[in-house]
Amino acid sequence: MAGFTKRVVAALMAMTMIIPILAACGGGAAQPQVIRETVVVVQTAEPVRETVVETVVVTEEVAAEQYTTPHPILSDVRVRQAIAYCTNRPELIASVYPFLTPEQQQNLLMDTFLPKAHWAAAKENITVYPFDPEKGKALLEEAGWTGEPIRSNANGEPLSLSFTTTNAQFRQTWSAVFIRQMAACGIQIIPTYAPASWWFGSSTGLSRRDFELGAFAWVGQADPGGQTLYACNQIPLPSNNWEGQNYMGWCNERASRAIIAANNTLDRAERIRQYAIVQEEFTKDMVSLPLFNRLEAYAASNRLLNFKPNPTEYYTANADEWELTDGGDTLVLGFTQEPQTMWSLIESAAVQRVAVNLLGVPAATTYDYDYQPVGLDGLSTIESGRATNVDIEVKEGDIVWNTDGEAVPLAPGVEIVNAAGETITYQGGTVTMKQLTVTDKWISGITWEDGEPLKKADFELAYKINCDPESGAVSLTYCNSIAKIDFTSDTEYTVTFHPGVQWPTYFAGAGLGAYPSHQVLSDGRRLADVPAAEWQTLPEIIERPLSNGPYVLKEWVKGQSMTFEANPNYYKGEVKIKNVIIKFIADTNQAVAQLLTGEVDVLGSETLGAGAEVQTVIEAGNRGEIQAFVVASPTWEHIDMNLFTK
Repeated sequence: MAGFTKRVVAALMAMTMIIPILAACGGGAAQPQVIRETVVVVQTAEPVRETVVETVVVTEEVAAEQYTTPHPILSDVRVRQAIAYCTNRPELIASVYPFLTPEQQQNLLMDTFLPKAHWAAAKENITVYPFDPEKGKALLEEAGWTGEPIRSNANGEPLSLSFTTTNAQFRQTWSAVFIRQMAACGIQIIPTYAPASWWFGSSTGLSRRDFELGAFAWVGQADPGGQTLYACNQIPLPSNNWEGQNYMGWCNERASRAIIAANNTLDRAERIRQYAIVQEEFTKDMVSLPLFNRLEAYAASNRLLNFKPNPTEYYTANADEWELTDGGDTLVLGFTQEPQTMWSLIESAAVQRVAVNLLGVPAATTYDYDYQPVGLDGLSTIESGRATNVDIEVKEGDIVWNTDGEAVPLAPGVEIVNAAGETITYQGGTVTMKQLTVTDKWISGITWEDGEPLKKADFELAYKINCDPESGAVSLTYCNSIAKIDFTSDTEYTVTFHPGVQWPTYFAGAGLGAYPSHQVLSDGRRLADVPAAEWQTLPEIIERPLSNGPYVLKEWVKGQSMTFEANPNYYKGEVKIKNVIIKFIADTNQAVAQLLTGEVDVLGSETLGAGAEVQTVIEAGNRGEIQAFVVASPTWEHIDMNLFTK
């Protein structure tokens, strides 16, 4: 579905909705019909001696709400499990990535909704579904589906399911193999390849649960999230205005409680325990079949050392460690897309992040779905004593964080999460809530390219600008969650969040970065004095920002290239590769050709797609001509099973 940048701070928005109580395990017992009883009073004719009251029960069946009727096929867990056993996922992978080795294909397989390398991925008590068509057929027989070539039930109804996905060639390719696999088990699949605009539309396709089997992709991240996907109160229905992303209609009470608990605690050990419960139930109920991680490919010249592509971090994150074996001083990166701006506040495209990483010191990196301090002098965890999450009493009128992810005055009717992790509707009096406070301590010695040290005023300026609605920021949710920031020194500040805010990634940088407050612009003004509304037009921000990272942006020739030079004042010391050039190349195949001829040294996943050019790169890597890397992307394909029908 929607794409995300690799480093995402996810809001804890515990949405509460009024929905029918559905059966656990997704099996779904039929909902009771609504019976209306009418009492009719009948009086006798004259002479009136007594009034006779007769009760007449009139029954009127009221139509059930959409998607509260169990699906006649998919509500049976045996059928869902049979589909999983009948799916040869390695064959699906081979259909779209035929150039991968069996080992590389195996590395793309997923068993739960988390990649195997994720810190919260369960290793025990999960149900795995290796390709076993005989086991699948036995489950179908047990469920009452017999015969061939297409199975049917005792009423003669065929085992036939619709399958909906996008019209992208990638999904048409692997789904054709899936359809053939299902036919081999006696399941008829009727495909619909819809335009993405309909499938992912705000009032069509997925958002209206208009499917039986539906294929699409989610994008994983360091924080697993998942509450809007798997909690019982996140099932889209007409009665809740179709809110939520639990498109399967899956309500497993144990899993729902666990996913909510996992997103309402900052204790990682407890989060791991709760996520393990969700994965246990998720795989047992088989409501969504994880297929495989999408492929990301990277390529680099053999002369480049310490190139470190990773699924959850941009490859320039360790550019200060790069070296050239031939003693050269210039490295060329190839982009097929040009950044629109160097100001990360208003653009989050991958090409922008790859480029801007050369210019700054991040608070932390996110290699391998986890966090590593860089600019921070250690992660600001509760365990380290740099953060607290205390119980406080709040009363009517206090500003709190509600379940919609908004800072609002506490008043009757406001929905909040209390200190026990329970979603409640405030009625009055006092309530205990959690309040998170985080102190970030930065390392000493970071300087801007002009030699000016990073200081308190730089952090203050970032808070002022990034949280100003006039800045043009894509979202102010994080800013709005902050009650106050106390800037205590040139390397330290403390962020106090509103009661109820529980950012799971609080420890990886609670602040908002830094801007060079001392910088004098070409028009004579100090950067600190420029209103936020003007920042989008400042060349010193959007085209030539001051660097405190390993490189300095010296020249940007639009449509052609960007030239970066080593920062002489970089806090780690001057880097070994003196020049990095980003070259804009219109066509991916042309970019690959230039890589193979040595005109370009690096191509990342933002340039290499998933087509024939990837095969070309991998084959060249196998011949030893270049370095080629195949990485399991955080993006993963899956098939959702709608447990209910209109």
